[in-house]
Formats: sequence, C-alpha cells, structure tokens
Amino acid sequence: MNPPGTRPGAKRYREDKSSTAMFTGIVETVGKIVRVERREDLAKIVVDAPLVCVGLKCGDSIAVNGACLTVIAIEGGRLSFEAIVETLARTNLGDLAIGAGVNLERAMRADQRLDGHIVQGHVDAVGRVRALDREGADVRLFIECDPRFSALLVDKGSVAVDGVSLTVVHTESHGFDVALIPHTLESTTLGQRRVGDRVNLEADVLGKYVKQYVERVLGHPAAESS
Repeated sequence: MNPPGTRPGAKRYREDKSSTAMFTGIVETVGKIVRVERREDLAKIVVDAPLVCVGLKCGDSIAVNGACLTVIAIEGGRLSFEAIVETLARTNLGDLAIGAGVNLERAMRADQRLDGHIVQGHVDAVGRVRALDREGADVRLFIECDPRFSALLVDKGSVAVDGVSLTVVHTESHGFDVALIPHTLESTTLGQRRVGDRVNLEADVLGKYVKQYVERVLGHPAAESS
C-alpha cells in the first residue's frame, strides 16, 4: 500500500511476499476481531471466522480486508495472523479494534470460477469514505483517494474496496464511486462504513499493466483522470 501523496504501484505491501496467492474479491464471510496483540515490530491479529477454517492449514493465505496475510495458527474456529509495522501503517489493518468486522476470502483455487476479478491482495492505497448515499435500493459509496490511484481506474472497470470486488460507476481526479447491491451490504463490512472511515484499495491488475505499458511506449506518464 502506498501512503497518501506517494505513487500507487511503486511499492505495495502485503505480508507474505513469497506467496503467489490470488483472490476474486468475492467475500466469503465477515470475521470478528477477538484479539490484537501489539508489539514493537508487529501485531498478532486473531479473528473469529469458523466458516473459512474448513480445510485451512498454517501457511495458507487469506485476504483480510483485501490485504493478503498468512495464517500462523488455527484454533477453535479462530485464525491468527501477524502483521508487520509497515502493513499496519499502510493499510487499514492498523485501525482494527476488538469487535471490528473484517472481510475474509481464502485464496482462489486453480479450478475455481472467477466470479469477481483478479485481486492480488496487494493494497495499492488507502482511501476514505466521503459519503454513503442511500435512496431505496440504490446505495452509492463515494471514496476519496489519491489522484495517482484514481488514474488507474476507468468507468465500469473493477476495483477492490476492503477486498470486495466492485464496479466503478464514475471516476474523478480525487476519488470514485461504486454502487452497492443489498447482498453486498449484508454480506460484507461496507454497509457499516461511515464517513471518514479508511478503506483499503486495490486497482485492477490488468489496468496497471496497461498503464505501465503505455508509459513505456510514450516515454512519459499516462495522463491522470480529470
């Protein structure tokens, strides 16, 4: 993840840098934080998540609010992870408190259908909720973010917000908005978000490759969204 004011994609953070795990952005369950043990150089995060413990083993990868973490312990339906200081600072995992909900997704299998889009678990940036407008079934989530991140997005393209695969409705220089269906509101943490909340953001990897290719061909950075 890149902090505000730095270029997304230049250096992204996740815990297991040797893993090739990928995700789909289809949240399997919302876990509950039951313990956060903060130490000088890392934090141990324990999540109550019995629905995703089946078949898991230590060393497996889980997307926690869209950030790829490695399972270090499984006990009684609870998963334990370790997050280093940089991860805590450069994602919203550093904001977690006991009782908070987190979106969880196990790594995608090679024979699995891709129902969302390719999500790497590499947080590109942290945005803030600018508004959550509700008009009947029409719910629109507006996210404020660094212009360098919004430049990676296109209208009707894909974006992961706290690990949830969503379709971009509209982009602007300092943000974008997405539409949330009732199922997403009920089965993820996005329905509980409030103005000012920080959310993890990951742009579609295909868009990042295209942008990089265009910049190499043209010899200068591609134009940012206006």
